[in-house]
Amino acid sequence: MTTETPASWRDLMAPGLALRFGLLCLGIWLNAADTLVTVTIMPSVGQDLGGYQYFGWAVAAYLLGSIIAGAAAGRLSMVLGLRQATLVAGGAYVIGCLASAVAPDFLTFVLGRLVQGLGAGGIVALCYVAIAVMFPQRLWGKVFGAISAVWGVATVLGPLVGGVFAELGFWRGAFWMFVVQGSVFVAASALLMEKGDRTERSGGVPVPQLLVLTVAVGMIASAGIVTRPVIGGALALFGVVVMASLLRVNARARTPLLPRSAGDLRRAAGAGYFMIFALEAAAIGLSVYGPAFIQRQHDASPLFAGYVVSAIAGGWTITALLAAVVPHRLDGIMIRLGATCVMLGTVWSAWTLPHRSVAEIFASLLLVGCGFGLAWGPTAKRIIGALPSDEQAMGSSSIPTAQMIGGAAGAAGIGAAANALGFAHGIEPSTATAVGSWLFGALIPLSLAGWLAALRLGGMKQ
Repeated sequence: MTTETPASWRDLMAPGLALRFGLLCLGIWLNAADTLVTVTIMPSVGQDLGGYQYFGWAVAAYLLGSIIAGAAAGRLSMVLGLRQATLVAGGAYVIGCLASAVAPDFLTFVLGRLVQGLGAGGIVALCYVAIAVMFPQRLWGKVFGAISAVWGVATVLGPLVGGVFAELGFWRGAFWMFVVQGSVFVAASALLMEKGDRTERSGGVPVPQLLVLTVAVGMIASAGIVTRPVIGGALALFGVVVMASLLRVNARARTPLLPRSAGDLRRAAGAGYFMIFALEAAAIGLSVYGPAFIQRQHDASPLFAGYVVSAIAGGWTITALLAAVVPHRLDGIMIRLGATCVMLGTVWSAWTLPHRSVAEIFASLLLVGCGFGLAWGPTAKRIIGALPSDEQAMGSSSIPTAQMIGGAAGAAGIGAAANALGFAHGIEPSTATAVGSWLFGALIPLSLAGWLAALRLGGMKQ
């Protein structure tokens, strides 16, 4: 009988691991903080460049680039090697930030955001690949817990950093800041990712899957831009259908883009990816419309409302760090417990946001975040550990991609629901009280589906 060797945080500080661990944290920070800082400074960008009516395109362009690059990152690391792929993604990110920083008009800014998205999506996905390649398996839980904490820190600091640049009237400075940080990431990647860290090389470009993915993500992203609820809902629905067809195409393709079992709910990868997608899609509406409801229902400032909603990130961070020290043999329990918390939290939040006090809203959102934190690391470990070695790079990079796709689909879906329920031009207290729960409850069926997938995943043998 073998005894599980417990891993400690000190192990990550061992020679050869500490700097690489810091590199991964920086990569996750670039994407997390960039998104939140940009959302905060967008009013200043619109005032300077014009194009208030095109704000959605800036978001959609970044989203489109992030998901496509994230999905392709695993294959790219197999073709080029992990270090070279990371340098390509980091270089694209720096170029995109530079284009946004010097943009003379809104069209150039949107193009810059597209390139930024390509770079940021690739960086995050490749950081997940690096976890499986550069760290022993017994430390995966610690690393996943730490990068979850980075997301939480970014949630707190991102709006503050963006607010500072907006107050100074220097929104371009935010992008110059990321140019510098991205350049540091590229230089560090060149030094710390050795040739020996490369995954198995594999030729071929999965063109059919990339085309299907582009069409699907384009439809989902467009759903968040159109103002007519019927068209928006149809685009979101068809986008998800086309995305599902990608899994069928990939399973039969000669050169896969994703693990071949990604669409099989009977396997750990399929159940895990679907769980991540469904729970993220169900919860994203709390972050999208939660602040507006808190402001209108409780006469709160935007900053206060934003920090109430950051309870999701706070709960995620705390429980992710706690889950990182739980023995590997309890991963199944953590997956099921976490998904149950997310499911119950989304149901509870659908009632608290339109009707209850700020304290109850905070508690319900905190429960959602705690659920994600409990389940995220164990789910990622179970997905990667169940894949054959030649698919682990693709499988690792697909984890954040599944989350991004879920967030995009959920945001588009709840946007269409908001337009249909009368929230197209703002949140009126009377309307919020009358039909607000229908808005936040629209995606609860996805939460239940994600919970069922988690029950299946948690019960699978490791």
